[in-house]
Amino acid sequence: MLGIISSAFLFSQTKPGIEVLVESNFKLLQGKRVGLITNPTGITSSFTSTVDILAKAKGVNLVALFGPEHGVRGDVTAGGKVDNFIDSATGLPVYSLYGKTRKATPEMLKGIDVLVYDIQDIGSRSYTFINTMALAMEAAAENNIEFIILDRPNPLNGNRVEGNVLDLKFRSFVGQYPLPYVYGMTCGELAELLNNEGWLDGGKKCNLTVIKMENWKRWMHWDNTKLPWVPTSPHIPNSQTALLYSAIGMLGELETINIGVGYTMPFQLVGQEWINGAQLAEILNAKNLPGVMFRPLSFKPFYGKQEGKQLSGVQIHITDNAKINLTNIQLYVIESLIKLYPNKNPFALADSGRNMMFDKVAGTDEIRKKLSEEISASTIIASWQNRVAEFMKIRKKYFLYD
Repeated sequence: MLGIISSAFLFSQTKPGIEVLVESNFKLLQGKRVGLITNPTGITSSFTSTVDILAKAKGVNLVALFGPEHGVRGDVTAGGKVDNFIDSATGLPVYSLYGKTRKATPEMLKGIDVLVYDIQDIGSRSYTFINTMALAMEAAAENNIEFIILDRPNPLNGNRVEGNVLDLKFRSFVGQYPLPYVYGMTCGELAELLNNEGWLDGGKKCNLTVIKMENWKRWMHWDNTKLPWVPTSPHIPNSQTALLYSAIGMLGELETINIGVGYTMPFQLVGQEWINGAQLAEILNAKNLPGVMFRPLSFKPFYGKQEGKQLSGVQIHITDNAKINLTNIQLYVIESLIKLYPNKNPFALADSGRNMMFDKVAGTDEIRKKLSEEISASTIIASWQNRVAEFMKIRKKYFLYD
């Protein structure tokens, strides 16, 4: 019986920060004018929107909404500019943080006492929500406004750290800070790191409070949380796609290889008209990469640049979440494509703008250059381990969960 009780405790549903806030009777927000940064992922486990909760909360004055990439309602495509508007459900002004303005201005923040951030992230450096969060923290510091994060799980788990540390020469909105590509922290933990390590612009520091989750442990993958998944963006429809984004998303930036965007399996495929899927699967599976298998397939995208074209390639199948190194996969895929098709180097086929975007997402131009020089993926991966080890020491100081 004791074993059963222990197991039940370990797998209790995770309680996100918004539910902890509700149980406190909104103590930190009582009598304050609140600006909320959120999108459709800001919900309780029973699918109630954080917008609706704060709009109706007694003693809380919700006065404005702020939208990241894809918008407050999640209806804008990747990279699409988000406009300011009036929310029809609440009558509140909605300010865009992914349009002409990416950092809230003093005019937007006028009359606001506290900014609240409630967005589900996917644990990858290039996913823009964490950069929206960081700029909002800077704005809060500059305008003497409190900043509260309603924390949520990292769906990749809190132990997974992968990829190279970003070189600040390649700083952009898809990578602003010297983080590994997969950084193994919740948004709340990352905010504490940015705030206390002086990584915000000019070393600014905001008045930060993180409302911690309950029943979340670092080892947990999304399925262990028992929380519902809401698409974090149009091409991240489920938690498995959140994993695979980190496995193949960099390659997709070149737009010379289809990665399943435009088909029913975004971030799960590697395909092109000239690829022999059986050959590519064979060479990749021969590498015996832990936790992953590659299956040959043909597919025809429904939309995008390759709409209606018959493509051949592989599907990426995760066989063990705990063993797989997601970020390494795309290096081995590119290495294999160059070996099989030396005249079809994905970088050589891409224009300069797409190569530049790859470098920004990769946080360096070394990956592109070395793979093009046919330096092995394993050698490239080994080259960044010292900087990752340094980050791991910093990261550990800001753990909020075991």
